[in-house]
Amino acid sequence: MNPVPGTVLSRLERLHESIVRVIRGKAEIVDALVAALIARGHVLVEDVPGVGKTTLAQALARSLDLEFHRIQFTSDTLPSDIIGISVYRQASGDFQFMAGPLFANVVLADEINRAAPRTQSALLEAMSEHAVTVEKTRHPLPDPFLVVATQNPIESTGTYPLPESQLDRFLMRLSMGYPGRNEELELLRSGGTEPELEQLTPVLTAEEVRELQREVVAVHVSDALRLYLLEVVERTRVHEALSLGVSTRGCLAWQRCAQALALVRARPFVLPDDLQETAELVLAHRVLLADPTVGDGWERSRRERAVIRTILDSVPVPR
Repeated sequence: MNPVPGTVLSRLERLHESIVRVIRGKAEIVDALVAALIARGHVLVEDVPGVGKTTLAQALARSLDLEFHRIQFTSDTLPSDIIGISVYRQASGDFQFMAGPLFANVVLADEINRAAPRTQSALLEAMSEHAVTVEKTRHPLPDPFLVVATQNPIESTGTYPLPESQLDRFLMRLSMGYPGRNEELELLRSGGTEPELEQLTPVLTAEEVRELQREVVAVHVSDALRLYLLEVVERTRVHEALSLGVSTRGCLAWQRCAQALALVRARPFVLPDDLQETAELVLAHRVLLADPTVGDGWERSRRERAVIRTILDSVPVPR
């Protein structure tokens, strides 16, 4: 088994150090976001307002020499507002496609649950196929392509919960949490994250990101770990607290995410710790609770994560 090339480690270290200049005390969250990027996955950041969800996405975007667009979703945001439209050009006598803000390498979909279902569904093809279709014409999106969506799980007025088909397009669901006391004190002293965010400069090019993405598939996963992964997934499908377990797509996503995290941790092979650390992030939003009295939002997310932890605790870890 070949060690991870030094150039790969150097690039990952530069990216991590750039983001943690702004996102302090959240090294595990930063590692997860970088893992999602190199695993070619999208991220849903779910938490209360004011804990740094948008800042996290902006710090990643400013650390990459890539095109970045932010879309602020509202109830009246239309699919054409994010995808673009075809405009008739009288001089040439044909239609010309005018790309919307979705055509960027890193897209921040802010408060995605405020958009109507029709607009949310417009992201489906883009997130799964890396392309959109307008008037029967397929338009490929830039490569690499990453959607970082945010939502507030507490507030329900004027929001539209993401359906399971939309949630399944996100590789991970992250929760920022409040900063530690020391980190919050530093934020008070510095006046916030804006000064540090403004000073960030790109540390990786598009081609370097693509090379990192190609390295992920080379990370070794043993058959023992694959059987462990399958055992956990199969138990979600028969658990009494769940009416819907993890799909095959979710199974593949979990493996890919563990491979990416192993690479972020400078290893050419996956350990049980990589699977355990990513389990809640990858699996919790892909299951459906059997209890119909649990509403949408924070309580549902908390219970989903708790079920995944219970299943993990019940499955013996391979040695």
